[in-house]
Amino acid sequence: MRSMPLWIATCLLALPASPVHSANQPKADGPPNIVVIFIDDLGYADIGPFGATKQKTPHLDRMAREGLKLTSFYGAPVCSVSRAQLLTGCYGARVSVPGVFFPAGRQGLHPAEVTIAERLQERGYTTACVGKWHLGDQPAFLPVRQGFDRYFGIPYSNDMQKRATETGQRVVPLLRDNAVAELLTDEAQTRLVERYTTEAVSFIRDNQAKPFFLYLAHNAVHTPIHPGKAFAGKSANGRFGDWVEETDWSVGRVLDALRDTGLDRRTLVIFTSDNGPWLTKGADGGSAGPLRGGKGGTFEGGVRVPTLAWWPGKVAPGTVCDAVAGTIDLLPTAVSVAGGVLPAQPRIDGRDMSALLLGKTKESPREAHYYFAGYALQAVRQGPWKLAITAQAEGMGRPAAPDANASQPRLYHLDQEIGERTNLAEKNPEVVAKLRRLATTMSAEIGGEHPTHRRPPGEVAQASMLYPSSEAAPPGGNPSRLDTLKPGEALAGPASPRIAGKAFALACTVETSQRDAVILAQGGAVLGYALHLRAGRVVFAVRTDGATVTEVVAPEVAGPLVIEAALGGDGTLSLVVNGKPAVTARGPGLINSQPQEGLSLGRDEDRPVTRYTATEPFRGTIRALSLKVAKP
Repeated sequence: MRSMPLWIATCLLALPASPVHSANQPKADGPPNIVVIFIDDLGYADIGPFGATKQKTPHLDRMAREGLKLTSFYGAPVCSVSRAQLLTGCYGARVSVPGVFFPAGRQGLHPAEVTIAERLQERGYTTACVGKWHLGDQPAFLPVRQGFDRYFGIPYSNDMQKRATETGQRVVPLLRDNAVAELLTDEAQTRLVERYTTEAVSFIRDNQAKPFFLYLAHNAVHTPIHPGKAFAGKSANGRFGDWVEETDWSVGRVLDALRDTGLDRRTLVIFTSDNGPWLTKGADGGSAGPLRGGKGGTFEGGVRVPTLAWWPGKVAPGTVCDAVAGTIDLLPTAVSVAGGVLPAQPRIDGRDMSALLLGKTKESPREAHYYFAGYALQAVRQGPWKLAITAQAEGMGRPAAPDANASQPRLYHLDQEIGERTNLAEKNPEVVAKLRRLATTMSAEIGGEHPTHRRPPGEVAQASMLYPSSEAAPPGGNPSRLDTLKPGEALAGPASPRIAGKAFALACTVETSQRDAVILAQGGAVLGYALHLRAGRVVFAVRTDGATVTEVVAPEVAGPLVIEAALGGDGTLSLVVNGKPAVTARGPGLINSQPQEGLSLGRDEDRPVTRYTATEPFRGTIRALSLKVAKP
């Protein structure tokens, strides 16, 4: 195990000693194996046990018949955050994982964080991570440095392709432990589920003699959608349904391996998803069913995920639990069923939910559940009541919903109306006051600009691509390159201006006949800013967290547009076009973390900063572009 801070090492001494077992045969009543199957962007209604009909999921249907369906189980709005929660037992805000990590980024999950894999290693477990990691791709952040004995997978999302220098093809790296084993083209991704499944089954068969922890994190069903050839065209729901059916096949293979080896009655299996469906992807994006919203938002559809628990002889078959639980509870639960006791420090947010799984209670072990978008606490749930305290977007790339953009709180009774439409705040002031107190306390602890109990992110001095790429960028910002960019070009994240926690001013001259167009954007759906045209008027938009977008709109003027836009130190947005009087708006503050995404000119694709009316690529010229960042 790697070295760790003294405060963590001291805490570990409080753990009880691991029981001693035979090297060849574990005790029949020894600690159970633990398998977590984590799907990417799978919506609440995308599998049979939760209402899917177009795609067939017979293995998950059987898993539900033989186990427990958890109907109020929560991930996070986006994937890196949800994975940090699963591995650390903490909300992403507590461990400084507010959004999505990108290739060659300087930040990742801090190596000092004690993961679920490390906790189980302490109990004598063999550990493996198979699939998507997405908690930093630099060597210091990879799974084998975070408690996993072995790793096989892609270190981030399958859509984060870069052009390989050697072949000129857009690829993602497939790692074996810390080394790049292959570079996968889109065509090669059609075998991804199959290869992950083979690796997982081999791990199970190779480790029957001692307890193991398997974290099988599929890149499916994140776009781009690449079902295997044996599944392509087989479902009644297009290629998305095909890939869901292939992940169901994968689950079946894993459960069969446990049955075949006689390990089924000594293995707890959790099946879940990181976040809700990516609604802006249309037919490739999945469904949240009765829930409102999708990936990137804190409505239920963005964070409540389809979840099953299976442990023959322990988890009662055909049961349903609606108590609040989530990815943050998996670490303490795993330690508990493994016979361990967590130390008091480092502080975590999750609670042991083993009593729920074993049918000993129907009550959630947590006082409340908190809905963060980045570092902004947007809502809190206790029992059936959910209080939203800020604006909420319907999902990634969508603006705040009209009925969820007011400054007044919105109170929903989720048992009575799961779709979050009727605001009951005025009728229940005592519930609002109670939940507000909870939200205020938690926000002060790990949210906002001055948290009292937020731990630092992991950060390396120099970051680089894991493989030679013509799209790789040097570390650090280099704003002097901005004036050489042409529409359609971009600076990668590490080469973009360093705007975190700083006021800045940008200027450019734009000539175009288009009335709707993206001029420039830096950042994405979590943090960033953008200039664009909406019906001939210049708009300056700033996103300071996953859902809060503040914008100013200038009056329409004719001719070339000389634009000056600024974000002041007090959070004030200012926009001047062709020397006309400035339009201003007061936002919540600065962009406090560096956006992982880069700066794009004339476009903003995949994870847009805001919602645009533009439907075509930019046509025209953008010149004299400059961005001045104030000293901190």
